[in-house]
Amino acid sequence: MRKHFKFPKYTYLKDNTYYFSRSVPTDLRCFYTKPRIIQSLRTNSLTRAKTASKVFASKLDDYWLGLRLKHLDVPASHLLISDGRASYLPTIEEALKIYLHLKGEGKQKLFFATAHRHINYLVECLGVRPIDSYTSKDATLLREYLINKGLSTSSLKRIFSGIKAVINLVIQEHGLECKNAFARIYLPSNTDAKKRHAVTPFNMAKIKAECLSLDDDIRWLVAIIFDSGMRLSEAAGLMLADLKTEGPLPYIDLIPHPHRRLKTASSERKIPLVGLSLWAAKRLKQHSTGLYCFPRYTNAERCNSNSASAAINKWIKTVGGSSDVIHGLRHSFRDRLRAVEAPTDMIDQLGGWSLKSVGQGYGDGYDLELLVKYLGRLCD
Repeated sequence: MRKHFKFPKYTYLKDNTYYFSRSVPTDLRCFYTKPRIIQSLRTNSLTRAKTASKVFASKLDDYWLGLRLKHLDVPASHLLISDGRASYLPTIEEALKIYLHLKGEGKQKLFFATAHRHINYLVECLGVRPIDSYTSKDATLLREYLINKGLSTSSLKRIFSGIKAVINLVIQEHGLECKNAFARIYLPSNTDAKKRHAVTPFNMAKIKAECLSLDDDIRWLVAIIFDSGMRLSEAAGLMLADLKTEGPLPYIDLIPHPHRRLKTASSERKIPLVGLSLWAAKRLKQHSTGLYCFPRYTNAERCNSNSASAAINKWIKTVGGSSDVIHGLRHSFRDRLRAVEAPTDMIDQLGGWSLKSVGQGYGDGYDLELLVKYLGRLCD
């Protein structure tokens, strides 16, 4: 019976030369550019290949053990006032300054306030330390601290995302060899998130009637969203020049401005003006004298959509239902387009929703004439 020939462990033969081949352990792959180590043993001798592969494997095992020990959290470090390791890396507050300097150019005040708030939570719970002195145990302590403060799961995820972003940027910018202790923290599922509901057709009819009756700038803001599906911040930050009402196909040219950026790349779009939104656009053109459609909430420096949201939601609840909010009109907009059998990628284009596939990004999308065809059905 013919014996099956076996190569020495971690080797294979190619072009009469033995090669060493070993997979990098999963927990150490972050230190390598490839998941497998392959190196020529420079011999065609079975005996020499066997010896060389043992030496290679032994050296790798020793090196990998050192890597694991180097990056292992110090046992019971949470019981120490100091973990005994001197660190010359930036503290978390210094890291925040670096992050804001690099990322903050052109950003509004909210960006800075949010970043400071996230890091302040960390400092309140764990104190100011070099970024490499925080451990995975510290991350769990911060999680429990935030939960005990009554923060929702979605808030926890935003806070940890903000902290991770600050530390990751500093690690990358300075080429540091330390891990981010907050990168792999377990966070509970977002089961406490409130689902936003569409406004019912009955309540929408009441809101529409009140907009036409009161006929003021706040109602124009609600009305221009009504049949366009815009986000509140998008509508509140409109400039008069964005309203193209003169041609045969009136539309909104929704583009970013210094005072109001757009949420995603696909948010920049042209939306035909129909129904109540067209009425609101014409009223704005007739009565506005400055550059901005809604100067109550917008100026050259910022768009205060939070203030607009508070005022509008308070009014909508008195007209519609107690659970109705302005964002519900955007949910209704998508449902109404489904009801008239608009194609899904057309709905995404009109609402500025992120594309779901690579194919959707091909071409220039639907033209205004075809968009009007479906939008017009919402007003029938």
